[in-house]
Amino acid sequence: MVFPIGDDNSDRTITPFCNYTFVALNIMVFVFFQGMGSNLEFTYAFSTVPGEILTGTDVVTQGQQVTDPQTGQVFTIPGLMPTPVHVWLTLITSMFMHGGFAHIFGNMLYLWIFGDNLENRMGHLRYTCFYLVCGVAASLAHVFTSYYTNNGIYIPSLGASGAISGVLGGYLVLFPKRRVTVILLRVIQQVPAFVALGIWIVFQIVSGIGMLGGKSDGVAYAAHIGGFLAGMLLVKFFDKGEAPSIRRFPA
Repeated sequence: MVFPIGDDNSDRTITPFCNYTFVALNIMVFVFFQGMGSNLEFTYAFSTVPGEILTGTDVVTQGQQVTDPQTGQVFTIPGLMPTPVHVWLTLITSMFMHGGFAHIFGNMLYLWIFGDNLENRMGHLRYTCFYLVCGVAASLAHVFTSYYTNNGIYIPSLGASGAISGVLGGYLVLFPKRRVTVILLRVIQQVPAFVALGIWIVFQIVSGIGMLGGKSDGVAYAAHIGGFLAGMLLVKFFDKGEAPSIRRFPA
């Protein structure tokens, strides 16, 4: 896999306040509201549940005791909690919650690296709208995939991955040849964005096909793919049309 650690920001003309705010909000929600993953009641109440989105009604279920077949340890899986807001609003609230430290670290790293470039190009308001629209589109892609595959329709989903996938899709369209610093084969090097992000989306598609074949690792690949496509399709609508001068790889 290609692991990005930075990109070319030499053309930045504005401070990406909105991108910084998104990163801060995600961290604050994870730390103070989710208790760094320990507050399952809050997490289950504000996550997106496909069955709830499709019906528009809140679903509350009881927790279940499950026994680990290898260790014999008994633990409780929380049921779905009452949602204090309309269930459709969880398409937004779920964007700012995460399942663990690795989850939030990976998402915030990608957002920090790629989001500021789009905000610089679009402006603060357009970027904010673009981010949220892509996040909702990604969640809906997951909802309808769950419905048509009849898989995990009452399993909560959460995370900024869908919105960030939209950012990656928009980045690929606007800056396909921009230098991205990555760790590839344990070596730090620079590659064009279309290589770094192209490898990423191919991995999502292959993994998503595997999920349709019955191999699930708990990742909402449909949200990643849906968000990425939404970003590619919508970025020109939100783009101000500027063409900043940046260093590019030779054609």
